[in-house]
Amino acid sequence: MSTGNFDESQLKNLSDIAMRLRALREDEGVSIEDMAIACEMTAEKYAQLETGTADFSFTMLYHAANKLGVDMIDLLTGDSPNLSGYSIVRAGEGLSIRRRAGFEYLHLAPNFKDKLAEPFLVTAPYKEDEQDQSIKLSSHEGQELNYILSGNLRFAYEDALGVRTEDLGAGDTLFYDAGKGHGMIAIDGKPCTFIAIVFKP
Repeated sequence: MSTGNFDESQLKNLSDIAMRLRALREDEGVSIEDMAIACEMTAEKYAQLETGTADFSFTMLYHAANKLGVDMIDLLTGDSPNLSGYSIVRAGEGLSIRRRAGFEYLHLAPNFKDKLAEPFLVTAPYKEDEQDQSIKLSSHEGQELNYILSGNLRFAYEDALGVRTEDLGAGDTLFYDAGKGHGMIAIDGKPCTFIAIVFKP
């Protein structure tokens, strides 16, 4: 991806994440090729991410953190979660993970250590050009629960029968095996906001 659409703060954030990713990989003695396999991409694409000139998807960060044996928060901030017992995130707060021109994830327990699940408040933007295209699919280990708060969401899921789609609205709950191809887009002209809880295997 070109860096031309990133502002200075976004570039610094990408550079910081890339630096931590490379340092952790080298500390663990993991090759670029092995990281690429874990992140389900080519070695060339993975190497580009370590330069800080391309954006990171949520799925890639999730895979990378699992491969390196760290919390995703370590990659995003450089700080390890240190709370146990309980954690509170006040309304509108949390750790923002805004991907360029994509979904925004607000991590709802960034400081809680040894999490068995990753909880997010997610906003899917409505994009007119996505409405008549195939939904991009990705996968990661574990299971996932999505609870729709507002707007409408189209969910695509790939199994032995092919790719199926379901439309969901406010109050609907979706639970699925995230190890199979899945994806989603906001529909009906407005963004969709939902709670997403990713359960680790």
